[in-house]
Amino acid sequence: MCMAGLQSTRRRIGARIAEPFVKALSRSPISPNALTITGVVVTLVAAWLASEGRFLISGLVLGGASFFDLLDGALARATGKTSRFGGILDSAGDRISEAALLAGLSLWFAQEGNTIAMCATYVALIASFLVSYLRARGEVLGIECTVGLCTRPERVIVLALGLLTGFVFVAVSVVAIGASITVVQRLLHLQRKLKESGD
Repeated sequence: MCMAGLQSTRRRIGARIAEPFVKALSRSPISPNALTITGVVVTLVAAWLASEGRFLISGLVLGGASFFDLLDGALARATGKTSRFGGILDSAGDRISEAALLAGLSLWFAQEGNTIAMCATYVALIASFLVSYLRARGEVLGIECTVGLCTRPERVIVLALGLLTGFVFVAVSVVAIGASITVVQRLLHLQRKLKESGD
């Protein structure tokens, strides 16, 4: 199965899981933005736990944070409460969450004196931000840019699995390599689309 097919399957599974919770939340006063902020706060807790080497509980907490991230957009669409600010808040929250978690892991690696792991974490952080930046730049130019091997959901899944299993360095390395490949994929995609448009 190609990467696009895997991503499509992941989205369908996520939507199916979220559906009953969204139905319940749509009858409550809870707003999509509140879910976004809650998800960020929970991720900060996961990052703090990771910085102390408490990986298993950090992975479980990260899973909870990801659930909020799954619900906010779905609730906004279901209730007709989508807004430009909500999209901005969601994107900012994603960046804060990702940076916090990787920073937490970097602190742990620093305490362990693992320079190689620290460098891998920095590469993962920079490449992850570039993946999101290229998508945003593409949207400004009117080009959809969601292609790539390692988008945010994949990165979160890999890091969560790494935390839950204790293979944290492996997970960070996979994210660093996968996100770097995705940066190249998106650059090439944007270059091709711009050439097609005559730019």
